[in-house]
Amino acid sequence: MVEKVIIMGAAGRDFHNFNVYFKDNPRYKVIAFTAAQIPDIEQRRYPTELSGSLYPQGVPIYPESHLAGLIHEHRIDLVAFSYSDVPHIELMHKASIAMAEGADFIIIGASYTMLAAEKPVVAVCAVRTGCGKSQTTRKVCSILRNLDKQVVVVRHPMPYGDLRSQEVQRFSTYDDFEKNLCTIEEREEYEPLVDEGIVVYAGVDYGKILEQAQQEADVIVWDGGNNDTPFYHPDIHIVLFDPHRAGHELLYYPGETNMRMAHIAIINKVDTATDEQIEQVRKNITTYNPGAEIIQAQSPVLVSNPEVIRGKRVLVVEDGPTLTHGGMAYGAGVIAARTFGARETVDPRSAAVGTIKATYDKYPHIGPLLPAMGYSKEQISDLANTINAVDCDLVLFATPIQLTRILDINKPAIRVRYEYRDHGSPILKDVLTQRLLSLI
Repeated sequence: MVEKVIIMGAAGRDFHNFNVYFKDNPRYKVIAFTAAQIPDIEQRRYPTELSGSLYPQGVPIYPESHLAGLIHEHRIDLVAFSYSDVPHIELMHKASIAMAEGADFIIIGASYTMLAAEKPVVAVCAVRTGCGKSQTTRKVCSILRNLDKQVVVVRHPMPYGDLRSQEVQRFSTYDDFEKNLCTIEEREEYEPLVDEGIVVYAGVDYGKILEQAQQEADVIVWDGGNNDTPFYHPDIHIVLFDPHRAGHELLYYPGETNMRMAHIAIINKVDTATDEQIEQVRKNITTYNPGAEIIQAQSPVLVSNPEVIRGKRVLVVEDGPTLTHGGMAYGAGVIAARTFGARETVDPRSAAVGTIKATYDKYPHIGPLLPAMGYSKEQISDLANTINAVDCDLVLFATPIQLTRILDINKPAIRVRYEYRDHGSPILKDVLTQRLLSLI
């Protein structure tokens, strides 16, 4: 008897779970995906070309708000939850909707969907969005390259455009960003790595991506998204913790899974957190994963000319996902404004237009700063127009890329960066090197 399935997703983990778990399995018939968390990713179709012989018409994608109606209309047997950074209690609310309509609700085991690589895999994951994965990935790559290893990064998926053309993506130059019509969110992840001469893969089919990536790598570094678990089986599993959100490692799916699976647990941002917050995170790690090796790290803000900030009325533009589904009220930009003596942080909310105004409506916890949202050309335009409408002396872009390359703005701007830095002993280089040498 064939089970009819809906996969709940957010244009990433859902497609991977379909590819490795459902696609060629005659036991299941996937009726639809639902989409959440990322704007404008619904009302598409997972294309025929990627769907396999059992799905000659592809698979439609609907807004998650349609879930109950879809279950009822199609007499769905099974709902498979397949995205990340969701509070445990909210996850069970979603399960309750499915079960109330008569469907089973499942979460596929993390290891069940991990593909095995021929080369060693170092995974960089986290317990929440915004813990500091990106700079840690760059640090890991630097350590590995200093060991004369050829490193290729495979990034958690962000296929927000035409899925057919995004099956396998390889980035090694800025031209690749243009060719692939990358969003701001994609460029924020890929560009800093490409700047360092590191090849980055991403896309939709992570089996095909793995086949190509391991042909040019001694070591594959999995660069995780949100707080999701790796798509490849990690030989070394590094997990980031944020003491500014102490306790969240027990409250969000699948971040708690990452905590329990970690080989190396990095408590980041210890330079700006309290001793009590740091100790709470450390206690949770030692309680629920006593075998993990714990490292402390800093995430210092770096500004090339910080004197420009002093006395200015500044507009702070922070990383979008960290503020939105990451739930943070501020990031490195606010810290830089305080550290370097800004006179005032200007509130941009009254100037917000279009999709940026809609973002504030959806995430009311965001305070007097601007999330760098850029999932579409329309949203990039709305972001620029919002910035241009704000009365301020200076814009602080606390994003992984220089947004002035993409945005046409009418006021001075400087970039705030943040990098990984060890805090005390043990240090990441020693721990990672020791574990890696045991694999080779």
